[in-house]
Amino acid sequence: MVRIITDGTSDITARRAAELNVDVIPMRVFFGRESFLDGVDITREEFFARLTSSQELPTTSQLNPDDFLELFQKYIDQGDEIVGIFLSAELSGTCQSACIARGMVESGEIHIVDSRTVTFALALLVEEAARMRDQGLSATEIAAGVEALARRTKLLAIVDTLTYLKKGGRISAATAAVGGLLGIKPIVGVDSRGTVEALGKARSIASGLEWIAQHIEKEPADPACLVGYGHSNSPERVPVCMEALKDVLPQVQPPVLGSIGAVIGTHVGPGAVGVAYIAAE
Repeated sequence: MVRIITDGTSDITARRAAELNVDVIPMRVFFGRESFLDGVDITREEFFARLTSSQELPTTSQLNPDDFLELFQKYIDQGDEIVGIFLSAELSGTCQSACIARGMVESGEIHIVDSRTVTFALALLVEEAARMRDQGLSATEIAAGVEALARRTKLLAIVDTLTYLKKGGRISAATAAVGGLLGIKPIVGVDSRGTVEALGKARSIASGLEWIAQHIEKEPADPACLVGYGHSNSPERVPVCMEALKDVLPQVQPPVLGSIGAVIGTHVGPGAVGVAYIAAE
């Protein structure tokens, strides 16, 4: 059997993971000396409540080889093959840790895929991998297919507040102050290398979605692939996003819906909304 494994930054819920029959290894978040497994010991709602009331940003830690080794070994001992799809190697050493763990397993077929993305865009690739598995593709074919899709995966999001980007040192206090006064909402994305980049800015969620729609027109979606929508503690904004982008994104299949968790939520804060899709070749 082909086993699909991802990390907690995919923000796939336990329920959806069970439906897909995939394994999600959770990430750990720290508020001072308190430690929580994201999505296990602390819910998304509880995380954002603590985030907004905390003076200091929480911290997160990458997965280490031991976090992968037991699960890898269990499946290989069962005679299974593994496809691991993890967050961008440009954003974390988690993917490298998975590669180290693979080297510690004496035998068996283990494929490690750098998704070059994160959060609900990573979830999108996991969903595509599960579709390939259910179609009967081998682990080698799934890994190659996901790697090809990863190169075309786009993640575009509107950040509602500059506060957390300032706290995390991503922008200066002066920039945050001016941006806050002007009501500026940054539009961010993940580039083809897997790094986060600032793409534009808007005065409102509506104008930000208009900017994203125009951007998608320049890089149209592959209608054969899934589309994902995500938010950070602002589910009411997802239908608004879907409506604004309905003319530029295919609605052939049910969308993948995601809720941003602790790792990305630490930096974007609440109120963010965005879309992930796979561009046409």
